[in-house]
This record gives sequence, C-alpha cells and structure tokens, in this order.
Amino acid sequence: MIRSMVPADWDRVREIYEQGIATGHATFETEAPGWEDWNDAHMASVRLVADVGGQVLGWAALSTVSDRCVYGGVGEVSVYVAEEGRGQGIGTALMSALVDASEGAGIWTLQAGIFPQNEASVRAHEKVGFRTVGKREKLGKMDGQWRDVLLMERRSSVIGQD
Repeated sequence: MIRSMVPADWDRVREIYEQGIATGHATFETEAPGWEDWNDAHMASVRLVADVGGQVLGWAALSTVSDRCVYGGVGEVSVYVAEEGRGQGIGTALMSALVDASEGAGIWTLQAGIFPQNEASVRAHEKVGFRTVGKREKLGKMDGQWRDVLLMERRSSVIGQD
C-alpha cells in the first residue's frame, strides 16, 4: 500500500536511502542526511512510502528545483526501494502514486537525474510517462570517475496546459 510518509517512518526511510547510496548508482550523495536536513530539502506535500504488511519497502519524495516562483510547479524526484523489495514493482507503484500526488499538489513538471547504469530506475520512470530529454556528460566525479546523468522529465497532462 502506498501511503503518505510520516516522521515516524524516517529511520526506515534513511536506511533505504543508505542502501541506495551503497549501490553507487543512485545518487552523488555519500551519506544520508539527518531528519532535519532531509525534511528541509523535500516538499512536505509530496512524500510517500510503500508499506507492505507494516514494513516500509520504499519511498518517494519531491524537492523544489528553484526558489524562483515561476518554478513553483517543478519538482525533482527521489525514489528508493529497499534491497528486499527490488524487482517487485514497488518502484513503479511509488512513481505512479507520486505522479498523482504531484498533480494534486499543483506540480506540472517532474524531473529526475538518473545514472544511466540505474536501468531499473530509468524503466520505472518511463513506465509512468517520463522521457529522457538529455544526458549531462561528466556531470560529477564520484570515487575518482566521471559520471554521466540522464535528465528525465514528465509533464502533467492536466496542469499547465492553458
């Protein structure tokens, strides 16, 4: 079941984030932040968890991309699935619910930066209507190696069409 994230979920959310970091293909981050920093960096209106039998197996949230008011309807996607939940459609379920929640919050564009090696994440984004709009080559250096990042986006079909 996909539900809204609550502060009591934080320890498990952070654990799942750390599992993603450990893969080397989820983020440029090297450690998960504390609750306060994470909370400040993510929109309060769009935070979800996949709760399977009382255990959180994934999470998704949005961050703002700019403080400029014209970008108020653009959100940066974060989605992570626990090791034991991978390959079960949880990422796609979270992404689908995230799209619905974002539109309910007035978000007209979702964007994501994904390492090309993270094929499961690319597929989950594509399944809910994201498209690759470019590849940012050698965007950052991680563990001594330059990393490319695919820029993917999804435009709402119901918001921002006027």
